[in-house]
Amino acid sequence: MVEIALHPTKPDLLYIATNDYIFKTRDSGKTWTNVSKGMTHSRVISLAVDPLLPANVYAGTKGDAVFKSFNGGHQWISQRKGLEGVTITSVVHELKFVPGSSQHIFAATSMGVFETENAGGTWTKRMDGMIEVLMVVTIDVDPNQPQTLYAGTSGGVYRSFDGAKNWIKVNNGLVPPEVLKASRALSVVKIKIDPHAPHIVYTATLKGLYKTTNNGESWQRIGEGLPDQFFSDLILDPITPGVVYVASRAGVHVSRDGGQTWDAINEGLTNLNIRALVVSPTDPATLYVGTNRAGLFRTNNGGRLWEPVPLTLAPRNT
Repeated sequence: MVEIALHPTKPDLLYIATNDYIFKTRDSGKTWTNVSKGMTHSRVISLAVDPLLPANVYAGTKGDAVFKSFNGGHQWISQRKGLEGVTITSVVHELKFVPGSSQHIFAATSMGVFETENAGGTWTKRMDGMIEVLMVVTIDVDPNQPQTLYAGTSGGVYRSFDGAKNWIKVNNGLVPPEVLKASRALSVVKIKIDPHAPHIVYTATLKGLYKTTNNGESWQRIGEGLPDQFFSDLILDPITPGVVYVASRAGVHVSRDGGQTWDAINEGLTNLNIRALVVSPTDPATLYVGTNRAGLFRTNNGGRLWEPVPLTLAPRNT
């Protein structure tokens, strides 16, 4: 299980990307439909559902840029203008909508940050100030001040206060001072701005968890007691401040005090190697995880108990 994307208002509707296909369910995972028509054989590694027009779904691939569906995944078309021409650009790790817009999207790719203001029709590279960056893996937009963005890269964290026109490196505390300028000082896998207090930002890396309370000017290590520091995902509760979930090869852990203390919430999981983690936008007690080789799991009680969600295909109409 590579990626999971939830409908913004219909809790029964979600998409998943496996190593081979995209699937969709309308009944909370009781039955699934393969919705990969029009996709190439490139592996899908990111999914995003338009929060305002949810029939529009975007898929970022590992080798063929971005695809878009206008009808809930039934058909897909390539949306690569501005991304074509350099093969490595086509690896799209994350797609992030600017709050309040269906047209304005940022993409974190293996060749940097790209922006579209026409719903994927054309993409423009936004890398001014990103020196020595080899790969941008994750990006987030401040929901209250959309001109503020953070990008997680192979060399740490960059921040923009002008809508990605200019970036500055904000690695103080993330890596030792003597390697602050190194391009591969730290590999960031997920960055999240606290929607309740946007000066607080969390980042998960391949070497630990970090938190800033001053817009990235300095970072503090958190979660050092967690059993695995090789993190794969990080999400925030959309309703309750200070609730943070992280995923790793040791399962899922939650902090309810902004990262000071952590609890394991793995009851029911048959595989603790987690690759994707999402929280329902309509009910924060409902979360999904995608595991490595054990499929999809769901909890409806904030992680106290997980249940498997089998990939059972719906019967075809005859």
